Amino acid sequence: MTVLPTALDTNSPEYASNRAAMAEKLAELETEHAKALAGGGEKYVARHRGRGKLPARERIELLVDPDTPFLELSPLAAWGSDYAVGASLVTGIGVIEGVECLITANDPTVRGGASNPWTLKKALRANEIAFANRLPCVSLVESGGADLPSQKEIFIPGGALFRDITRLSAAQIPTVAVVFGNSTAGGAYVPGMSDHTVMIKEQSKVFLGGPPLVKMATGEESDDESLGGAEMHARTSGLADHFAVDEHDAIRQARRIVARLNWRKAHTDPGPAEPPKYDEDELLGIVPGDLKAPFDPREVIARLVDGSDFDAFKPLYGTSLVTGWARLHGYPVGILANAQGVLFSEESQKAAQFIQLANQRDIPLLFLHNTTGYMVGKEYEQGGIIKHGAMMINAVANSRVPHLSVLMGASYGAGHYGMCGRAYDPRFLFAWPSSKSAVMGPQQLAGVLSIVARASAAAKGQPYDDEADAGLRAMVEQQIEAESLPMFLSGRLYDDGVIDPRDTRTVLGMCLSAIHTAPVEGARGGFGVFRM
Repeated sequence: MTVLPTALDTNSPEYASNRAAMAEKLAELETEHAKALAGGGEKYVARHRGRGKLPARERIELLVDPDTPFLELSPLAAWGSDYAVGASLVTGIGVIEGVECLITANDPTVRGGASNPWTLKKALRANEIAFANRLPCVSLVESGGADLPSQKEIFIPGGALFRDITRLSAAQIPTVAVVFGNSTAGGAYVPGMSDHTVMIKEQSKVFLGGPPLVKMATGEESDDESLGGAEMHARTSGLADHFAVDEHDAIRQARRIVARLNWRKAHTDPGPAEPPKYDEDELLGIVPGDLKAPFDPREVIARLVDGSDFDAFKPLYGTSLVTGWARLHGYPVGILANAQGVLFSEESQKAAQFIQLANQRDIPLLFLHNTTGYMVGKEYEQGGIIKHGAMMINAVANSRVPHLSVLMGASYGAGHYGMCGRAYDPRFLFAWPSSKSAVMGPQQLAGVLSIVARASAAAKGQPYDDEADAGLRAMVEQQIEAESLPMFLSGRLYDDGVIDPRDTRTVLGMCLSAIHTAPVEGARGGFGVFRM
C-alpha cells in the first residue's frame, strides 16, 4: 500500500488558528441551517401539527429505512433572498426498502408549501440529479401551487417540472407521488404524471381548479371532497392508485411501492472499506483562515480515502496540482487537488492526460478546489498558458465519467471551470465553509477596476480623484467578498450544499453509491481538438 504520510502538527499555532477560523464559520453555517429547519416558524409549525399533520422532515424520516442517513441537498436555497431559507422544499437522497431514492417534500409551513423561483430551481436540480444517476423519485406533495406574486418567474420555466416527470418515467426511472394535502392547479400534474400515486382519506385534495375557481369559471357549486378528494380519485377518477387512511399509512404504502419496484443498481456494492489512517476531525485545522496561505491537499486526501492509500500520478511534474488514484468507501476514484493555488501549463497538461486515463478506465473523478486560476504574465502567455488551460477545460467538458467537486478554499476565475465548477455539470458539488468563489479575488478585482479608471482619466487628460478611488475600491472589495462566500453561492443553487469538512467522506461515499446506480462509462475519444 502507498499510504500517505502526514506532516500535520495538531499542536502548532497555525493548526489552532485554522481550526478556530473554521469553527467560527461552522457556527455561522449552523445558524443558517437552523432557519431552514424551522420552516415557517413556531406558529405555523404548531398550526400544521394541530391539524394532525407531520412536518416535511418527519415524513422523510419515516419514509427512509431506520438508522440510514438522509443526504439533504441545497438546504440553503433562497438564502439572502426575500424568500425563506430552504425555499419551502426539502430535497435529498435516502434509502427506502434498500433502494436509493431522490426524495422531495414540500414544506407546507412556509406559505402553504407554495413554490417560489428558488423552489423551482431547487426542484429542477433534484430532477437533474435523479435523471443523471437513475434514482427513483418519491415526491411528498403538499403545496398550494405557485406563489402567485412571483408567477412571472415561475409559470413559463415551471413547465419543466412536469416535463421532467414524464422524461424520468420514459427513461424507466420510477416516480412516486404521495399527496398529503393540497396539490392544486399545476401541482395536480405531479400526482397526475407520476407512475404511482398515493392519496390520504379526507386529507388529499387534487384538482386543476378548486371550488372558488370552478364557481367563477362555470358557475358550478362543488366541495373539496367531490371535486378532488382522495376517495373520489380512488373510486371515480382513478387518479389515486393507493388509498391511505392517514399519513403513516400513506408512508407505509409508499415504502411498499418502492419495495416492489424490482429495482437494481448498475453496479454491485463494493463491500466494506478500510477507514482513513488519520482522524477526520483534523480536517478542521488544515485550511487556513486566510486563503492566500497555501496548504497541502494531500493532508485532506489522507483523511478522505480508504486506508489513506493514494497512488500519485506524475508527482514530480506540475506539482501545484496533485493527481492520483484511490478508493473511497470502496469505490475507485481519480483525484485532482490544487496544491499551491495557481495552475500553470504543466498542471493543465497533466490534468488533461489524467482525465483521459480516468475515462479509459471508467473511473469517477473527484476535484478538490483551492485555485486562484491559471497563471498570468508575459512569460506564461508566451509559453502557451491559454492553449494549455483550454486543453484542461476541454478534457473536463468532454469527460463522460461522473465528476464530484468539493470547494475547500479558493475557486477563482477559469480555474473554477478547469476544476469542474457548476457550469461543467459535476454530478454533485459541495463547498466547505472556508471556500470562496468568484471571477477573481476581491482585492484583485477592485484593483483592476481602479487601474482601468485611472488609465481612462489619463487618456482624457482629466485629474484622477484618489479619495473617490479609495472609496470605490473599498465598496467593490466588500461586494465581491460578500458574493464569493459559500452561503451566498449556495443560496443560488451554485452548489448542492455547504458541508462540515468532517462529513466530507460520508457525503462523498453516499454520492458515489448513488452515482453507481447508473452505468459508469467514460468517453472513448470525442475530446475535440487539443491545441498542442
